[in-house]
This record gives sequence, C-alpha cells and structure tokens, in this order.
Amino acid sequence: MGLYRDHILPRLVERACSSEGLRRWRAEVTSGMVGRIVEIGFGSGLNVEHYPPEVEMVLAVEPAELARRLAAKRAGAGGIPVHHIGLEAQAIPLADASCDAALSTFTLCTVAEPDQVLAELRRVFRDEGCFHFLEHGIAPEASVAKWQRRLEPWQRRLADGCHLTRDSLALVGHAGFTMVRFEQGYAAGPKPWSYFTMGVAVNRP
Repeated sequence: MGLYRDHILPRLVERACSSEGLRRWRAEVTSGMVGRIVEIGFGSGLNVEHYPPEVEMVLAVEPAELARRLAAKRAGAGGIPVHHIGLEAQAIPLADASCDAALSTFTLCTVAEPDQVLAELRRVFRDEGCFHFLEHGIAPEASVAKWQRRLEPWQRRLADGCHLTRDSLALVGHAGFTMVRFEQGYAAGPKPWSYFTMGVAVNRP
C-alpha cells in the first residue's frame, strides 16, 4: 500500500483532477481571494494558475511527497510565492489569525477528521477572512446516493480514504462558518463522483 499511496496515487489524482472541465470550477472557487492564503490538500499545485493577483503568498499543507515534487514546477511558474508548511491539516503550524483566507479543493472528502481540520482553519485565519472550498460529495438524488454508499468502501480503499458521501455544506456549517455563497451541481463524469459543491464562507456569525 505504501508504494501505491506514495508513488502511484498522487499521479492518478493529478490526472483525474486536471481535466479541462475542472478548470472553470477552480477559477471560480479561487476568485476573490486576497493576501496571505493557507491551502490544505495542495496536491500537485493545480490551483496555482488560478490564484488572483491579489494573493500575496500561499502556505501549502500537503502530506504526499510526490505531489509536492510535482507541484514545484507549477509553483515556481505561478509568480506567487508558495511555501510548504506542513503535512497534516488537522494540526496546521501557523499562529492564530495569521492568514487572510483558506482554500480547500477536493480535500474535505479525504481527511480523517474534517471537524478538526475546519476548526484549525477557523483558528488560523482572521475573522474578516473567507474560506473557499470545492468538494465532491453526496448527491441529492436517492438513486445516485444509493450507488455512492455502495461504492464508498472501495473508493476509500483505492483513493486513500476518500469518501463519496460527505456533505461539505453541512460540515462547514457545523464547524461554525457562515455561508456567503455556494453553487452545487454535477460536473462532467459519472454521477457518483461528480456532484460538486463550491462555496465561500466567513469565519463569523
């Protein structure tokens, strides 16, 4: 499993998440970010080209060594400084209220403790900052959700813990964030994997 998770899975994830169809979602979810950003699940840096010019610095959290190596070229060409600061989003090595915003794309589906991750994000960015997220998850149609539940054990095994049935809106709301805007719908691809939620939430009531 170590060989698969460390050397094969990061390449499969990069291929799956770098489709042309996802570029529009990535461009929209990063819109409006400013200042000093913490990005969890940085992966191979697929969001780098979409950062607005108002972003001054990105503090990246990413556990996969191969993904960090794959990201190096993109990060260097992006024009915005990217610093890898840690491996685990459950314990982000940043001071309280030290960031202007946070970004997560296809990460809340995989982390072992999403509530703890979201609590850490609330801790490290300022009250006036925003949490931008793009996630796949449980579909509203009962027939699709039924297949998601059937497939989830295999998905978790093959995709290093990735869940098909998490509800990112519910997770973000339960963590104490207040939604500013969100969009939900199917992206291109098989429905069990392609019901997306994109949102922006603030760190205050």
